Amino acid sequence: MILSTQTDFLARAYGEEEAIRMLARAGFDAYDFSFFAMFDNPEYPMNGPGFREYAQSLRAVAEEAGIACNQAHAPFASSTGDAQDDQRRFEAIVRSMEAAALLGAKVIVVHPKHHLPYAAHAAELREMNVAFYKSLVPYCEKFGIKAACENMWQHNPVVGRIIDSTCSRPQEFCDYIDQVGSPWVVECLDVGHVALTDEDLGSFVRAMGPGRLQALHVHDNDFLEDLHTMPFTCRIDFSALAAGLKEIGYTGDFTLEADHFLEKFPLPLVPDALGLLYKVGRFLADQSAP
Repeated sequence: MILSTQTDFLARAYGEEEAIRMLARAGFDAYDFSFFAMFDNPEYPMNGPGFREYAQSLRAVAEEAGIACNQAHAPFASSTGDAQDDQRRFEAIVRSMEAAALLGAKVIVVHPKHHLPYAAHAAELREMNVAFYKSLVPYCEKFGIKAACENMWQHNPVVGRIIDSTCSRPQEFCDYIDQVGSPWVVECLDVGHVALTDEDLGSFVRAMGPGRLQALHVHDNDFLEDLHTMPFTCRIDFSALAAGLKEIGYTGDFTLEADHFLEKFPLPLVPDALGLLYKVGRFLADQSAP
């Protein structure tokens, strides 16, 4: 099973070219490219007129380093409720899809829209998101890349705790994908988010099945906060994940999203921490293979 992890922290700390090289040196088979800066930094090269050339230059760096881009993550949040801002975000998401395809990614994770309080607006959000993902299908077809919806959570500021949001529950998640009805729109299971919304991890995996589930975000937490740390450092039962993936015959890649683990270390120690993250990911990927 291909093992990858995201570029987010490494790119911020070392630059995107060096981030790719570091992941290759650590042993990862592939990298998950993070497009997060597109919403925040107008000077980011992916926002400029030369974004295609920039993406191709990063692909050349990766090829020289002996690593591929298997997956990407579009900038988020996908919506705010302001029509003008949401159009800007949509255009950036579409650009990230094209750039990801140029990098070589097979799948790009695109967050569902969930700017409205979920409990009172679940039906409205469902209608909004089915239309949103259907609108991405022509771009998926044009660029040759799948868009993966992700299970989300929201924060209740009154009581200070995490609560349900779009696709928190497996049945709704599967219904979203089935309603879109396109092979270009699939599911990314965020393992940490499953824990935060009190779902059983193994049951969630089995409910999704191998057809819908085609990407992963694997990380650990304490069931209270979205910590995005290395597996086996908190409380998630990763044996349930491995057993579920093996049972459904999961054929996608195994992608870690645990950058907060790396952020805790002084920069001179990050390569060693990255090496440990690789070993943990490799162990789990091997345990999860059909």
